[in-house]
Amino acid sequence: MNAAETTDTSTRTALAGDAGPEAWLHHAKEVTDPLLREAVDSLHPQARIVVGYHLGWWDAHGRPVTDGWGKAVRPALALLSARALGAPPGTGAHCAAAVQLAHDSSLVHDDIIDGDDTRRHRSAAWRAFGVADALLAGDAMLALAISLAQHDGRGASAATALNEAVQQFIGGQFEDIGFEERADVSLAECTTMAARKTGALMGAACRLGALAGGADKGRAAELDAFGRSLGLAFQHVDDLLGIWGDPRATGKPAGADLHARKKSLPVVAALGSDAPETAELAELYARDPALDDADTLRRAASLVERAGGRQRTSDLARRHLTEALDHLDATRLPAGDTRPLRTLAAWLALRNH
Repeated sequence: MNAAETTDTSTRTALAGDAGPEAWLHHAKEVTDPLLREAVDSLHPQARIVVGYHLGWWDAHGRPVTDGWGKAVRPALALLSARALGAPPGTGAHCAAAVQLAHDSSLVHDDIIDGDDTRRHRSAAWRAFGVADALLAGDAMLALAISLAQHDGRGASAATALNEAVQQFIGGQFEDIGFEERADVSLAECTTMAARKTGALMGAACRLGALAGGADKGRAAELDAFGRSLGLAFQHVDDLLGIWGDPRATGKPAGADLHARKKSLPVVAALGSDAPETAELAELYARDPALDDADTLRRAASLVERAGGRQRTSDLARRHLTEALDHLDATRLPAGDTRPLRTLAAWLALRNH
């Protein structure tokens, strides 16, 4: 299948001009979705139904719905990285699909680990099908991802890069879980965890797209570094949304990260400050059972903000965005070719949903 053929005239026109991030995300989903469906159709029937449910194609009974599978951030990064190298539209589509599957595999498993009941405004896969089926479906997506990565350009290099990113993500997930049992997590540790858990896969998206577009080793490395730094900014904003995000936009309950007593960056920054609110916040986080009621969650969110955690996290997100753009400049690619990546990066790092 030629992924470029799936792009309609209006989308091609938008991409040729001064299109905005939402147009590029739409384009990425339009190019990637047929490849995802083709790959998922090859799975065992039960794995297929769970994966398709998670991706928003149908309900738990297999009846078609139109929910969709998220923003398509990672596919967009892969496709735009290839485009920055002068490759034609659609180059790197299999890599884009591969990175999305790897990401969605992590989401299915993450919901199980965190005990999150909802994902994208409806029941998480493990709630709809049970833990065993969701685990196996997540495993199936990861296997498909590695297979798809071998289709574009330098297949073996792409598969190796994706596998390395997945291994780093797993390390970050272990660290994230471990933080929940500790009271002394530092900002440096939190940043390292985020670099592995989020930055690695976003870096891989850019690297895989660059490889598909014919990048040399140096440019592929700089685009990888661009994606990793952007991933940190993206995760920091995600941490803000995990506490203060609107559930109607995020698809998660208000204060979900606080309810789970996650050591996200705003919390770690607040606990490490000298603010008078720190002691009360630490006491809330040490309390058993978890932060359950709405009033306590609102109080915890207020304490994090007043102790400086919200502002510190926002400042760090902006700093990592600047680092990302510096890596993009270091590719020495024409400014016009990298403009879509630059604009998308700023949009992602400054988003409110």
